[in-house]
Amino acid sequence: MPRHIYLAGPEVFLPDAVDVGLRKKALCAEFGFVGLYPLDNAIAEGENRDARIYAANLALIEQADAALFNLSPFRGVGADPGTVFELGLCVALGKPVFAYTCDPVDFCGRVSEALGAHHTPEGGICDAHGFEIENFGNADNLMLDCALKAQGRAVLRAETKLPLADLTLFTACLRQVVMHFGL
Repeated sequence: MPRHIYLAGPEVFLPDAVDVGLRKKALCAEFGFVGLYPLDNAIAEGENRDARIYAANLALIEQADAALFNLSPFRGVGADPGTVFELGLCVALGKPVFAYTCDPVDFCGRVSEALGAHHTPEGGICDAHGFEIENFGNADNLMLDCALKAQGRAVLRAETKLPLADLTLFTACLRQVVMHFGL
């Protein structure tokens, strides 16, 4: 019986989101997996649509044997908050998680560029508002990177900035899933 992988990321907001999902699911099939893409859920317009989308995505996560996350910055300097929530949920459920980002710049670099930065007398880095910026070299917030590190993995990072829907690192993550399950 093939393993199921939940496929999370901000691609669901792209104009060609369904096509991106079909391409991701086709790649999963090539590797012997069944991809579970949030837009697989046909949620009709109407009252409480947001709650119905939430419940349908939770059902897909429950069904999944593992999850693969696109943590590329979206609508800001960090990963999509819905994707981040789903990663945390999968970790809490004990599911193996795999992740990548299409942005090679670390979190500190992105925040510094977007919000300005200065060094503190103590050796830290703060943004223009005086808020400390994590400077661990991580792809995103330490909780995301460390969730993968705790499972013996790292967030795969692009060497140069890639389009949000690029599947190069997604494919590399699928290879990690194959290795994880010993297939």
